[in-house]
Amino acid sequence: MDVKFLWETLLQLLPGVPLTLQLTFYSVVMGFCLALLIAFARLSPYRALNLPARAFVFCFRGTPLLVQLFLIYYGLGQFESVRSSILWPVLREPYGCALLSLSLCTAAYGSEILRGGLQSVPHGAIEAARACGMSRLLMVRRIIMPVALRQALPAYGNELISMVQSTSLCSIITLMDITGIAAQIVSDTYRALEVFLVTGALYLLINLVISRVVMLVEYRLTPHLRGFHFKTKGVVEHEIGKLG
Repeated sequence: MDVKFLWETLLQLLPGVPLTLQLTFYSVVMGFCLALLIAFARLSPYRALNLPARAFVFCFRGTPLLVQLFLIYYGLGQFESVRSSILWPVLREPYGCALLSLSLCTAAYGSEILRGGLQSVPHGAIEAARACGMSRLLMVRRIIMPVALRQALPAYGNELISMVQSTSLCSIITLMDITGIAAQIVSDTYRALEVFLVTGALYLLINLVISRVVMLVEYRLTPHLRGFHFKTKGVVEHEIGKLG
């Protein structure tokens, strides 16, 4: 293994990190806002809201992200109404198509995560809020959403890591993210093993940082469980040690 080549490859891949992180950040933010609306629509008793939300989740969870990316990148430009709309300056660029595709995909998965978090809110907490005279909006802001977000955070952390990995597909539509630069280096050097080893290590480092940040946020949001967590962790480690 040529250590010098590995180091040079790493230096060449680093310029692609900002684009990867940018795609991940913007798609997750946009996807979260849309996922929240879809989650509330999925829980709505009105079929006019519930059925379109179900259809959206079914379509985007049931098809590969790569197919969605191709449909948006190659397909939308075939419609005259799209080319003449105000969105065309964004959708005619690979970056805009990639961002839209990633946002819609993570919105579908994120809506199910948030829906599970909303359904996990204890009914007693809602009844207590009503007994205190809270309005519906205040109850959502002070009781329902904080509890739901705490419940959904671990799963949403996994979705965030998954989106970092999904950005690698954007290299297929000419975006020079980490994977796009790696593919270019391989085409120039024909040393796929070393290049993709470094690429994988770089993604691993990014996801390690993200997972630690999510753990820190989860720790901050659950102060009442900190002592219980460490106590439970010690008991589990003790029992596993006895099995060994």
